[in-house]
Amino acid sequence: MILTFFDQFSSPHLLGIPLILLSVLLPALLLPIPGNRWITNRLSTLQLWAINTITKQLMIPLNKPGHKWAIILTSLMLLLLMINLLGLLPYTFTPTTQLSMNMALAFPLWLATLLMGLRNQPTISLGHLLPEGTPTLLIPALIVIETISLLIRPLALGVRLTANLTAGHLLIQLISTATITLLPIMPAVSILTATVLLLLTILEVAVAMIQAYVFVLLLSLYLQENI
Repeated sequence: MILTFFDQFSSPHLLGIPLILLSVLLPALLLPIPGNRWITNRLSTLQLWAINTITKQLMIPLNKPGHKWAIILTSLMLLLLMINLLGLLPYTFTPTTQLSMNMALAFPLWLATLLMGLRNQPTISLGHLLPEGTPTLLIPALIVIETISLLIRPLALGVRLTANLTAGHLLIQLISTATITLLPIMPAVSILTATVLLLLTILEVAVAMIQAYVFVLLLSLYLQENI
């Protein structure tokens, strides 16, 4: 039974070929397609408004040099947002429940922000490892602690996104299984469970959007520290 619950997180295969790449690229079809006019219909208007709002929110913690990252951060936000939301549909696979994919997104971008800081302002970047006014006896220990906290950032980004989405999917599957099982035995309890399932689904939609935003927002904060 436990294996059945976790089967939804295994990457789908067709003729031995993993389809995770296809599930990552297909959400891009939902993006607006450039045409001869700036705004072609109401859906394009809504999409452009959403992209503009997301970009503004992501650029708030960044100063002017960090605005060069606007396209990267906005594209990452839209990718995570669409993958997370589409993964809540029945009979779909959510690539962001895979720690390997989340780490593949988090580690290179975190490393890019770190290397940018070491290249542009090495003194300030290294100064983050030792807070000002630290007692002399605590300097070695604090340098080790701050270094570990710095290196663990990409792992925290990947694990946070994976854990939240995995827990939500498991809860939805457990409660939906309980609803179907209780329907012929205790219909009243089954209806109550279905109500809880509906509320949980609404919560998971919010979690999917919030986690995508938090992932990119933390990257922008790491970027701000190094520019």
